[in-house]
Amino acid sequence: MLTEYLPVLLFLVVSGVIGVALIVIGNLLGPSRPQPEKSAPYECGFEAFEDARMRFDVRYYLIAILFIIFDLEIAFVFPWATVFGTLGLQGLVEMGMFLFLLVLGFVYVWKKGALEWE
Repeated sequence: MLTEYLPVLLFLVVSGVIGVALIVIGNLLGPSRPQPEKSAPYECGFEAFEDARMRFDVRYYLIAILFIIFDLEIAFVFPWATVFGTLGLQGLVEMGMFLFLLVLGFVYVWKKGALEWE
């Protein structure tokens, strides 16, 4: 039984050796010219102007919730649409309830002002 796993083990060993070899060769042969500008932290091409531990506005999290809501909607609606013909009325009602809950989440985020930019 263990002989069936030999190709997997061989693949892991070879890929590990190649990965480590590429890192070592890059560090040995690659140019190394450290400068203060290269070591300085930056964000999107700009100098860091705030502390990394600053508090975020609640709208940031609401946009994240909104993204998750619509990402999950697509993840569940697409497979449902592929088998829609076999589900019948019960599948339609259940998907309607699911979409209704998603719309409630969207309305919540909208009422909290996450879609309004200043």
